[in-house]
Amino acid sequence: MIVLGRVSEPYGVKGWVRIQPFGDDPLAWRQMQFWHLAVDENGIWQAYELLCCEARGAKLIAHFAGVDDRNAAEFLRGFLIAAPRDSLPATAEGEFYWADLLEMRVETLAAEPLGVVAGLLETGAHAVLRVEDTKGRERFLPFVSAIVHEVDAEKRLIRVDWAADWE
Repeated sequence: MIVLGRVSEPYGVKGWVRIQPFGDDPLAWRQMQFWHLAVDENGIWQAYELLCCEARGAKLIAHFAGVDDRNAAEFLRGFLIAAPRDSLPATAEGEFYWADLLEMRVETLAAEPLGVVAGLLETGAHAVLRVEDTKGRERFLPFVSAIVHEVDAEKRLIRVDWAADWE
């Protein structure tokens, strides 16, 4: 399962929910008939039939079959939204699902290891890689072309213009 976003809160009184997407093109999710929801990544994923999905600013609102009032929508607050990998649209050259980047090794252009991708954050302006080294120290690297020079999916490696002694 590829985590795509999170239900942030109910929207209105007819069972709609507001969605916080983790990615650049959440409206593409409308093509998927079913979204899978779970309390956390290790939870049991339950399929919900998508009736409607619309953009509302930086977030989405969605309505699922069987979620017909605010109480039912409230139950979904905080649930993660995911989809099976094979149901997602293919990525274009140079595009990645966040899940594809997790646990990739990160090294400088001089081949100095910085750690592995432990997570990603969406700041509004751009995504940020949360890189953790073997000592548990974290670095936050902007996922922008000025910093990220190469993502090699086969080698599970990201090469960045970053010095090993920068925090």
